[in-house]
Amino acid sequence: MADFNELLEREIPRLRRYAHALMRNAIDADDLVQDTLLRALSKSHLWEDGTDLRAWLFTIMHNSRVNGVRRAVRTGITVPEDELGRIGISGGQHERIALAEVQAAIDRLPEEQRATVLLVGLEGLDYEEASVVLGIPLGTVRSRLSRARAQLREWLDEPARVPAAATVYAMAQRDGARRISH
Repeated sequence: MADFNELLEREIPRLRRYAHALMRNAIDADDLVQDTLLRALSKSHLWEDGTDLRAWLFTIMHNSRVNGVRRAVRTGITVPEDELGRIGISGGQHERIALAEVQAAIDRLPEEQRATVLLVGLEGLDYEEASVVLGIPLGTVRSRLSRARAQLREWLDEPARVPAAATVYAMAQRDGARRISH
């Protein structure tokens, strides 16, 4: 059991990162992580040593999130659709603007696409692992990612947008080099 607890403890930062990206609210995300950890500890006898603990935990978290949404729908609790006002931008930092724009675009995605993008893009799960975590066929993972990527490209390539993150980073590096050389 001590080994399981140590392995579980190592996964907490990943769980928190995914929960914060998924929930878009620090308090709700922390509640989701806590619920996931409690469920994992109470069901630790079901985890098979040698299997992917991260995928197992993300599956628990995903199912807990789905159950929470279903419960909210049944009880009539509404969740604000647009929470973009939470993104803070510090003055003049182009990288932060670009990252906030990407985060805002990801937040606009439908729940199913956002969860898939976050598992594959942020958490680094391969398509098969994401399929297991989300409980959907591999082809559905691929199609959700394809649609999400196309939508993100469309939103992020709109006119009057901040340049792509790579361009902003290059500009910042160039500007930083100029300041150092003067």
